[in-house]
Amino acid sequence: MAERPVIVAARRTPIGTAGQRLHAVPVDELAARALRAAHDDATAAVGALALADVVLGNCMGPGGNTARVASLAAGLGERVPGMTIDLQCGSGLAAILTAADSLVADSAGPRMRLAGGAESASTAPTRVRDGQPYSRAPFAPAGFADPGMGAAAEDLAVRRGISRSRQDAYALRSHGRAFATREAGGFDAELAPGGELPRDDGPRRMTAAVLDRFGPAFARQGTVTAGNSCRVSDGAAVVALVPESSRGAAPGLAIVAGAIVGCDPALPGWGPVPAVEEVLRRAGVSLDRVTAIEIVEAFAAQVLAVGDALGLSEGEHVDERLCAEGGSLALGHPWGASGAVLMVRLFSRLVRGGAPAGALGLATAAVGGGMGVAVLVEVVR
Repeated sequence: MAERPVIVAARRTPIGTAGQRLHAVPVDELAARALRAAHDDATAAVGALALADVVLGNCMGPGGNTARVASLAAGLGERVPGMTIDLQCGSGLAAILTAADSLVADSAGPRMRLAGGAESASTAPTRVRDGQPYSRAPFAPAGFADPGMGAAAEDLAVRRGISRSRQDAYALRSHGRAFATREAGGFDAELAPGGELPRDDGPRRMTAAVLDRFGPAFARQGTVTAGNSCRVSDGAAVVALVPESSRGAAPGLAIVAGAIVGCDPALPGWGPVPAVEEVLRRAGVSLDRVTAIEIVEAFAAQVLAVGDALGLSEGEHVDERLCAEGGSLALGHPWGASGAVLMVRLFSRLVRGGAPAGALGLATAAVGGGMGVAVLVEVVR
């Protein structure tokens, strides 16, 4: 029987708003900082284990295989290969699943993988077609709906009846919880060192009155605003995976199941619903059994639409398990890294937080083009 991959270390850089304190740090250096920290932690936890690969998600970088460049920059050695994955906002989680699958299939003996994601929106190159700059490549071909994620969130809010007041209340929840966690030092253990930004700059004291001042961002009479949407950000996050038999006494998160699914390209924010349903089906468990849940909070409207469908939210009520210490609405959304940030957060909430062996964690993200990704993990001690 194949061994389960176990995450034994999880680190991320502080997340910075695009154009601010991390604006001059290229994506490979952000990734290298998280790679070094995760590798050092894993080596301290399980001893020196051969490093088989580095797999990183990235959406808008310069190309040239960011994972390989970052691996070399991190000093991991010339013999360690690297692979870069683009699943848009789900790239970090997809990279972790890819590394986990590679570990299970490895016939060369017990070896470690480093996986995660990185994004520097600040240094992303300008894209040009026929001499004209454009903001993003298509998420779908001609003949399919291809909305931007903001417009898609607005449409999802309309279709699912998610009011402006609910969106603002959820954004206020995210900011309040992330700010309190940061001020209490709750993020400190997961942060990789970096001189420009010693801690996340995103969480701030937020009030309902401030949120109420924002106008609609994507439709004249819309409900999605800059206040209840995430900020474009810079950052990186990495986890270290080893075979379960190689973890020794080190606690960690075993990968139980993962799923990447498709959905209507017109409603990409809906992707976590079928992805979560599929990953729970594969694992043979119900959502009630899950202790901690993390979702990429790109838009409050999208989180609430997904939460309502999965039974995690209703009206003003939000399940305490969901982003209990805040999320992307407060911290920011470094696209290719955000899925991996979820896994770092689960590692902190469950492993560093002392959850018992057998406790389950769930991470999920919506993906442009109409997809969703979800990963289920289990605490091992």
